[in-house]
Amino acid sequence: MRAALLFLRLMCLAWLWPVTQLSSRQFPIKRRNKELNVGEKTKQKYGGRVTLKMKKLDSTKSLLIKSEQLLRIEDHDFAMRPGFGGSAIPVGIDVQVESIDSISEVNMDFTMTLYLRHYWRDDRLSFPSSSNKSRTFDARLVKKIWVPDVFFVHSKRSFIHDTTMENIMLRVYPDGNILYSVRITVTALCSMDFSSFPLDTQNCSLELESYAYSENDLMLYWKNGNDSLRTDEIVLSQFFIEDFQPSFGLAFYSSTGWYNRLYISFILRRHILFFMLQTYFPTMLMVMLSWVSFWIDRRAVPARVSLGITTVLTMSTIITGVSASMPQVSYVKAVDIYLWASFLFVFLSVIEYAAVNYFTTVEEMKKLKRTKIPASFNATESMVFDGCYHNTDIDLTSFTEVASTPNTERNTQSRNSTVSAPLEGTRLRRKHSVKQNLSFIMSNSYMIDSYSRAMFPLAYLLFNIIYWSLYA
Repeated sequence: MRAALLFLRLMCLAWLWPVTQLSSRQFPIKRRNKELNVGEKTKQKYGGRVTLKMKKLDSTKSLLIKSEQLLRIEDHDFAMRPGFGGSAIPVGIDVQVESIDSISEVNMDFTMTLYLRHYWRDDRLSFPSSSNKSRTFDARLVKKIWVPDVFFVHSKRSFIHDTTMENIMLRVYPDGNILYSVRITVTALCSMDFSSFPLDTQNCSLELESYAYSENDLMLYWKNGNDSLRTDEIVLSQFFIEDFQPSFGLAFYSSTGWYNRLYISFILRRHILFFMLQTYFPTMLMVMLSWVSFWIDRRAVPARVSLGITTVLTMSTIITGVSASMPQVSYVKAVDIYLWASFLFVFLSVIEYAAVNYFTTVEEMKKLKRTKIPASFNATESMVFDGCYHNTDIDLTSFTEVASTPNTERNTQSRNSTVSAPLEGTRLRRKHSVKQNLSFIMSNSYMIDSYSRAMFPLAYLLFNIIYWSLYA
């Protein structure tokens, strides 16, 4: 009987032993699966910054938790400004201009790239620190706290640089002082006055202002006074920067009240050399070229007409090119005065030849009516009498004497009888009227070219002296 009970116990032990071994083998697997599940959940929660097994010394995870807890971001409503309901919070501004990218006269605007820095204090972000060191963050933390809503007045386009990440820096100090820096490119309006163009000086300004907070809630000021505006070495193609100056003021809106406004004013003086080479020198040469026709024989009609038309068309092209590169303003610019005055000189040179040609034709017709040239005259003698040659040294004794007629003899006798010869030692001085002088010039049309050779250059020289003394 005892042997049977002993045998039964041995059989039960033999049957339970494999089950015990199987359970002991399955338990670590379940524990391992549990660790795996916990690791995946933790990995999803913290964006994959922890390893498969949770390590207590994971610096990335611990710093993230410490920073948000240290700054107490979840404990405050950062939709409200610091000190809400109290006095206005002062926000200092510091600007460093990196470059002036372009200045457009047609669009009347300028494009500038700058570093805009804000300084203020928010006690909600103060934290204890034994080393008194600041903490620096990027754009991800900026979206969770309050920052000043500064915008650019009269801005057409602006953007924050985002290559390779958004160019935003946030630095928090233990006492709650904050530095917020951002790199911006802005295109703003610049009201330009072109009455003295291209000898002009333009005054442009970039204006900063809070959009939502009036002077009762936010006070903008330059952090370091005049030293708050710093510039790198800026070189422009058409302008020379004479001065960069910060200033401040107030802006009033009828519906919202008074706002603090900061100004970045800079004075631009235009380089004149480009326009001298492209506009003024070609214009001067065209005017001088039109004077060449005064030295060409008045009977060379094709030469003088083609020269005059060429200079007129060239001046028209220069005027059209300058007008196309300028805005359509309703007032006269300095370059317009110079171009149109030069165009007038060129046009008058063409009119001068038209007058010379007309008076020459009238003079020849009168001579043909008064004098009958014998058939024995050769071509040279004919040119002398019709006005082509006016050299006093020409010997006329060799020419055939014109046959006298009764009319000419009668006229000669009448002149001899009425006009007596002056006495010896006396000097007669006759004053001619303007009408007589004009008739004399009309009867001697070659003198118009002689006078024009001196009058046109002197008049143009006088115009240039007056023009450059007024605008230079």
